[in-house]
Amino acid sequence: MPTRKAKIPATRYPVERFTLDNGLRVVLTPDRSAPVIGVAVVYDVGIRSEPEGRTGFAHLFEHLMFQGSENLEKLAHFRHVQGAGGTFNGSTHLDYTDYFETLPSNALERALFLEADRMRGPRLTEENLRNQVDVVKEEIRVNVLNRPYGGFPWLTLPPVMFDTFPNAHDGYGSFVDLESATVADAADFFRRYYASGNAVLAVSGDIDVAEATTLIERHFGDVPARPAPQRPDFAEPELTVERRTAYTDQLAPLPAVASGWRVPDPINDFAAYLPYVVLAEVLTDGDASRLVERLVQRDRTVTSVGGYLSFLGDPFDVRDPTALLLQAHLPPGGDVDKVLRTVDEELDRLATDGLADGELARTQARMATHLLRDTDAVLGRALRMAVLEQQRGEPGLLNDLPRLVGAVTDEQVRAAAATLRPERRASVEVIPGGGRS
Repeated sequence: MPTRKAKIPATRYPVERFTLDNGLRVVLTPDRSAPVIGVAVVYDVGIRSEPEGRTGFAHLFEHLMFQGSENLEKLAHFRHVQGAGGTFNGSTHLDYTDYFETLPSNALERALFLEADRMRGPRLTEENLRNQVDVVKEEIRVNVLNRPYGGFPWLTLPPVMFDTFPNAHDGYGSFVDLESATVADAADFFRRYYASGNAVLAVSGDIDVAEATTLIERHFGDVPARPAPQRPDFAEPELTVERRTAYTDQLAPLPAVASGWRVPDPINDFAAYLPYVVLAEVLTDGDASRLVERLVQRDRTVTSVGGYLSFLGDPFDVRDPTALLLQAHLPPGGDVDKVLRTVDEELDRLATDGLADGELARTQARMATHLLRDTDAVLGRALRMAVLEQQRGEPGLLNDLPRLVGAVTDEQVRAAAATLRPERRASVEVIPGGGRS
């Protein structure tokens, strides 16, 4: 039995929380060690929330929010952030959309003004809508349609694994849905989902809490109050029979396969969920991991293998249902069935025999290092705390994540491995270039 335990360092980032009268939740985490700030606004609308007939709207709106706002012309957001020496971006996820800046701390008020102005209302014009629909369509062409393994597996596996629209639909969006969108549709989407009561603002870094609170109240306090919308039901029945499908990718040079298994609710059953996060790393993280050692180095049945939680690889930023995923690329003529059988063998061996001495501690130390590194920068801290506040009401969990990962036991990892049975698995196979090699 393993005897070595990982030594996990702790963080003690302070957390201040309050809610404005309009429902906007605010998280502040001061750190005066460097004159820089991270500002993040997270809206509780992601791919899974978009209605039928509006596929791709969550991502489309991420683009529209940069096309000017109530008091600012198109591209002004870019000019004001970059003019202050800052950087900015936004991203769309399964369960939220975020907008963020890193700036010198003397530009705090500028960042707050910019985010509050577009929270009141982006500039939704026919010209902006048509232009951004074209931008999103081009993104789909570049990242999915004209790219080897485009959308694999984050777009191709969910419709195999799930049956309901929120979980199974194409989150990038169909051209038909995007082209049929009107300004009225966009205005309705904004009104429903971009409400102050559906958002969290987080500021991390070189701030005085009292001063920052005053500035936030000044700029966001008069944003019209609108409550959070009713979140769609994401419930999905468990698989009881294995599901498999395959498709031909004309651009793919090699075969590939991805498999997913449902895992416990990451929000409401966090203690049961954590061992799966650790298990994915035990299986695939580093040359000494189980599946890399077996499939890549010994058997040479795959050229690469990876494992992670959730379809976009964000294990602590996702709601139920989600999955543990394994994906592998195979050499020419590779045997997908043999690879899946080997994965089953390794899972059975892990569930039966447990981990080698030091294997779990090594994995946990590496995971803790990644968690600490991801939130060392003020922007990473602001983004993580905003989502933890939004989904759990617990931004301070950021400080506890490395310790909680380090507390997962050998027995918990073994028990998690034992649940990854073939009958609970959904898999999608990529056949390269028009036929089997």
